[in-house]
Amino acid sequence: MRIILLLLLLPFSGIAQVQSSGNTRADVQHLISEFARSHGQVNDEIRNRFAVNNINGEEYVSFLAKIGAQFSTSDLESRGFLVGAKINDIVSFKCPINELTTVLSDQNFSYIEIAGKIKPMLNRVPADVRADSVWMGANLPEGYTGKDVIIGVQDWGFDYTSPNYYDTLLANSRILAAWDQFKNSGPAPAGYSYGTEYSTPTDLINAESDTSNIYSYATHGSHVAGIAGGSGAGTEFRGIAFESEFLFTTFLVDESAVIDSWEWMKNSADAEGKRLVVNMSWGLYHMQAIDGTSLLSQALDYYSDLGVVFVTSAGNNGGENFHIKKDFVNDSLLTRINFYYSPTLASLWGQSIHAWGTPGEEFSIGLKVLNSSNTLLAESQYFSTATTAGYIDTFLVAGTDTVFFNLSCDAAYPTNSRPQARLRVKRVAGSNKIVLKSQAASGSVHFWNVTELTTDVGNWGMPFTSLGSGYTAGNEENGIGTPACSNTAITVAAYASNYYTGGGTLAGGALANFSSTGPLMNDTLKPDISAPGIQVTSSMSSFTDAAYSTVTSVDFQGRTYDFARLSGTSMSSPVVAGVVALILDANPTLTPAQVKDIIIQTAREDNHTGVLPPEGDVNWGHGKINAYLAVQTALGVVGTVELHQDLDWTIYPNPASESISLKGLEDESITSIKVLNMNGAVVLDSDSSQLISVSELKAGMYFTRIVRNGKVEQQKFIVK
Repeated sequence: MRIILLLLLLPFSGIAQVQSSGNTRADVQHLISEFARSHGQVNDEIRNRFAVNNINGEEYVSFLAKIGAQFSTSDLESRGFLVGAKINDIVSFKCPINELTTVLSDQNFSYIEIAGKIKPMLNRVPADVRADSVWMGANLPEGYTGKDVIIGVQDWGFDYTSPNYYDTLLANSRILAAWDQFKNSGPAPAGYSYGTEYSTPTDLINAESDTSNIYSYATHGSHVAGIAGGSGAGTEFRGIAFESEFLFTTFLVDESAVIDSWEWMKNSADAEGKRLVVNMSWGLYHMQAIDGTSLLSQALDYYSDLGVVFVTSAGNNGGENFHIKKDFVNDSLLTRINFYYSPTLASLWGQSIHAWGTPGEEFSIGLKVLNSSNTLLAESQYFSTATTAGYIDTFLVAGTDTVFFNLSCDAAYPTNSRPQARLRVKRVAGSNKIVLKSQAASGSVHFWNVTELTTDVGNWGMPFTSLGSGYTAGNEENGIGTPACSNTAITVAAYASNYYTGGGTLAGGALANFSSTGPLMNDTLKPDISAPGIQVTSSMSSFTDAAYSTVTSVDFQGRTYDFARLSGTSMSSPVVAGVVALILDANPTLTPAQVKDIIIQTAREDNHTGVLPPEGDVNWGHGKINAYLAVQTALGVVGTVELHQDLDWTIYPNPASESISLKGLEDESITSIKVLNMNGAVVLDSDSSQLISVSELKAGMYFTRIVRNGKVEQQKFIVK
């Protein structure tokens, strides 16, 4: 081995060295040493540290270089190199790992560097979604940073002391209040009898973090909030709306607690006279109907009518074949239920099979138990959605195995009139197979297979698979759960941020393989929009007991705060929540429906999305979020939301019959003055704030809308 290493390192002592950095030389030497030490195999250490890729069975190392006077593509290709993009005098290439000993002296190049492993992070996200142009105010009346908007985050794992939630000068916290629904030492928020509210900066600092709960001392909420509106705490990992304010809820895992949180956040925002956007990077598949008709979805729609904008992750079940749609014609369905297994997950219970049929068309459901040879060991009866009125809690005995299951059904679910069945099957040991059986005379039935925990928060799909002839395998379609299925919510898919490589090539941008696929079971399009959600860097809770790899750290008031990468639609949702805050910062009068429409209408397409149909796409929604164009559009859209703001101008007289004046304004600060009716239609334009004739208007309520210093302001008045 000593001789092999000597031979490998000999080329680096030659006099014809290509210029390179010390880092590159050290990295190449280290890579060669590790390759030799692993007996010519690429081990985990090599693959984790270096840009090594297996391409068609061969291992390659990625480089960037400036071409030399003797550059020859054919020479490199004859030696097995893969030559990539060339722009001006820069070229990217992949070197066969067995050619590494020659690359630093190769006269094809005048300068060479080993390619760093590219990991899309939050500092790339603002550029990808064009938020950096909004911050700078490029061709806008001013820059927008979410300063006058509140972002509410429902999650677990908040660090109230993190500098990422302070202003950019690290002087004052931007957290207005937090409600920890798990901590019952009190005081609870006014009107509630559970949880603890922290409503002052001192309370928040003394509390330090939310309490341990079903997720232990988590960090998810800290990460999500940082993406939506973190200041960056002096790092480059700044959130989208970095001057917004926050409301945090560490919420219990039930629908009522969720709605309580919305109400608390809405009241808190109203008290501040500011617009509210709520981010929900969570979801479930067995919480009532998942077609936008559930009570939770209805409540969400109601709060939207009151002016709250909801943004939610689409889910992380892309690529999971956990769904089947069966069109029955006097026939039956058989499919294997696959179970999740983890020896370290103490709360693991089993699988939840949720089935939803066609209104007015009953179906039946049951189980079979097969051995490893697919021989039938035991079988339940068929349970019909039309006749199974009670709760079934029973078991099957299959040799030495006992399969516990329970079942509930509806002939017509109250919110959508669909027959439905929820079949929960406890995981069994051994090699026996659990098969779902179903039959119906007619109608379509959707089935989902989702892991269930004893904490009732399982949220990932497991596949349905075929056991041969007569069996049906699953697919990834119709993968949107609750609350993402809600009609007025902005539901967000995930993709990888675009970035430019050192060679000037645009990379990234592909759809995340985990991003859930639509549509809903009623064929409503979801998701609505997509945003970056792969390897996004943001703040972690300094109190968490979760494991992670630190990207960077900052010290603040005697404590160390880490930033780390996480992936998921949990990360793409707060990107859009931050963009919504930018939109509402520019125009706080917009309704949630207008905000959603602006986001959809201004979405961008690229070579990854392709040309999307007008009705949208089940993977991308309407395309990729475009903050810059959305804010530009928002400034020109007439909204009707009334804020309880203390504006420094008044309408006089009010009520009026002949004319009105806008007192306290100077015309030179105003770029637009319009009078709107209550439907948002413009009925008057004016060049002056001093005299606006309203004598031709019918009696009733109107808005006066101005754009001043780059922001929309408006007030009501009455024509008598």
